[in-house]
Amino acid sequence: MEKSVETTATTEVTVRKAAAEKSERDGSDTSSASGGSVLEDKEGGIWEYFGWVYHLGTNSIGHEYCHLRFLFIRGKYVEMFKRDPHQNPGIKPIRRGVVGPTLMLEELGRRQVNHGDLYVIRFYNRLDETKKGEIACASAGEARKWMEAFDHAKQHAEYELLRGRSTRNKLNMETEITLEGHRPRMRRYAHELKKLIRIGQGPEMLLRQSSNLRPAIKSDRYFEGEIGDAIEAHEWKCVRTINGVRIFEDVSDIKNGKGVLVKAVGVIDTTADTVFEVILSVDRHQRYEWDTLTSDLELLDSYNGHYDVVYGTYDPQYLTRWQSKRDFLFSRQWFSGQDGTYTILQFPAIHKKRPPKSGYRRTKINPSTWEIRNLNTPMGSNTMKCIVTQTLEINDAGWCGWKTNHCSKFEKTIPYALLSQVAGLKEYIGANPALKSTYTTTVVHSKISDDCTSSNEYEDAEVKDEFYDAISADSSSSEESDDEDQLINKDKKVKLKNVSWAITSLAMKRTSVLDADKVLDPSEAPINIDLSQFHSSLPKGKDEKDSNCWTSPGGMGFMIRGKTYLKDNSKVMGGDPLLKLLAVDWFKVDSAVDRVALHPKCLVQTEAGKKLPFVLVINLQVPAKPNYSLVLYYASDRPVNKSSLLGKFVDGTDIFRDSRFKLIPSIIEGYWMVKRAVGTKACLLGKAVTCKYLRQDNFLEIDVDIGSSSVARSVIGLVLGYVTSLVVDLAILIEAKEEEELPEYILGTVRLNRVRVDTAVPLEA
Repeated sequence: MEKSVETTATTEVTVRKAAAEKSERDGSDTSSASGGSVLEDKEGGIWEYFGWVYHLGTNSIGHEYCHLRFLFIRGKYVEMFKRDPHQNPGIKPIRRGVVGPTLMLEELGRRQVNHGDLYVIRFYNRLDETKKGEIACASAGEARKWMEAFDHAKQHAEYELLRGRSTRNKLNMETEITLEGHRPRMRRYAHELKKLIRIGQGPEMLLRQSSNLRPAIKSDRYFEGEIGDAIEAHEWKCVRTINGVRIFEDVSDIKNGKGVLVKAVGVIDTTADTVFEVILSVDRHQRYEWDTLTSDLELLDSYNGHYDVVYGTYDPQYLTRWQSKRDFLFSRQWFSGQDGTYTILQFPAIHKKRPPKSGYRRTKINPSTWEIRNLNTPMGSNTMKCIVTQTLEINDAGWCGWKTNHCSKFEKTIPYALLSQVAGLKEYIGANPALKSTYTTTVVHSKISDDCTSSNEYEDAEVKDEFYDAISADSSSSEESDDEDQLINKDKKVKLKNVSWAITSLAMKRTSVLDADKVLDPSEAPINIDLSQFHSSLPKGKDEKDSNCWTSPGGMGFMIRGKTYLKDNSKVMGGDPLLKLLAVDWFKVDSAVDRVALHPKCLVQTEAGKKLPFVLVINLQVPAKPNYSLVLYYASDRPVNKSSLLGKFVDGTDIFRDSRFKLIPSIIEGYWMVKRAVGTKACLLGKAVTCKYLRQDNFLEIDVDIGSSSVARSVIGLVLGYVTSLVVDLAILIEAKEEEELPEYILGTVRLNRVRVDTAVPLEA
């Protein structure tokens, strides 16, 4: 039994690319129906993922369980084992099935199980949400990579559906694997299994060795700077370098908050997953080694897996000559982007469990954020690096003097102690090589396997169970990583760009990225769209000073994929949008409302709307009390060319749409913490939240359920708290993945100026 426990403690996940049969390869065409398959199959291979996960659930008598299971994914087929089949040849799976088009997935964040923290993923059937199940992982990075694995499986299922009727019929006859319920035939193993898992017991609180679900790939993210997919107005100036960490000040003229915005930036030789876990940990002994201020922490409350409140004390003798004891309270809200970047927001807080304490002076910790993202490393190198940025808002008293005077009293203040945390992390992780292996993923190269079982063996096998597929709520298949697979076998380095390149060089090489004749039907004469015929509940603004209104900005504030993106990953400034923004509705509803375009009072149903060649309706469903819907109406002056990327998107499958529908956010004006939470990276909405599509007559409606993701709910909750002071730009586009689809073009943009929640109009049933 000791040997079994030792085996399970080594949590290793490997990815292999198995060879598909040559007959299938010869007969497939990845660029056929619906704009091409979303599964990259140029080498005729399918992906394999396998590793340890925790299976969570409730048995037939109502007891919760947490079983350690070995999960194996090949193509669209999924098997679950009690033990590693590679070490136990001939072992039979306890669950088996396929990933189907209706499988949905949601990342639920961190949950405490038997005194240990796990990161939970929920599966459910989009057509029947009563069919559901949960698995969990030891780290957030591992959970994100499993979500990517299931997304690959879903793409493989869609690829087979596009290949022909016989395959479609075969897939429809297959059954999906179920994670729900405790199987009666497994009860006889319960005693042995309890000894095997040992969650929260023994020398380790959890089996924390991280999985690796992806091959060694080269990222095309920018190496340095804060550049995303929208150009920000911050101008950071380095004012001091301390222990290899740079201290910056925002010297732009924009108003970010009540004080000065400063940040500390350092490069740490480990993964973003490792740094994220260390920052969130409240273990006193660990924090004593790197945190000079907030090392004595106590977790008071945790909510929805992405939010908690902590209480701390500190000894002021290290900062001031006063000896009175100090304590503090702050909340932490965290989430992971589709590119693997972690963001942690920290606010001063109050909590009923910790009122002001006798003998202690309550201190208000400065609002701050952490941003952690992986950096590129040379091809073939096993060294991982990440860049860590801590940003905080401070009063300007003493700050100006510290920039010029090394003996300033600023070094005895709380803001300075907070800025020093990055340097502490850098030195602590550098001095603890064992810590890197605790959280760090292992790089495994992708190879073509000749001795792997073909997918036909799965197709002929008896499949009795169901597995509920999902869109990746925080998938790694991000705006920047969707094309990483194409770089695996390339020897040349990725060309990296920085801020100066983005702002100056691209201004010169900015292309007219939009050739309307390729997207819209060139045989049709364009019509004149008279905006005065269309009315909406949210008025159109006349200038930038107007409030509670919308305008239609150009695309120059957004960065999109250029013509040579697949070769050098270069991006260009967006051109003018293809579609014209007609109107914006701001509705108040009791619950999320789909199919707004079918409402008799909707713009699309008016006489003027019915005469338009094509209308794109974006229904952003905002979770709140009550709920809201922000509905955007875009129109073209000619019919859509069916052979274009837009045509394939409009008439394609939901899975194809999910893999291409992209939104770029940019907060032009507003509180800096909200800017950091929203970011400027492009988001594949179909992989972040649930999207539903309605294609009828002359329109396509996309219903975006922001409430379907706990991460999105957290961010939108923060945005709504400051919405009356925000100016937000959004760009909508379809992601280009093939050479013939480049360069990208922006479908439409919108600017929302200081929208007031109380002006939302009730939508009648």
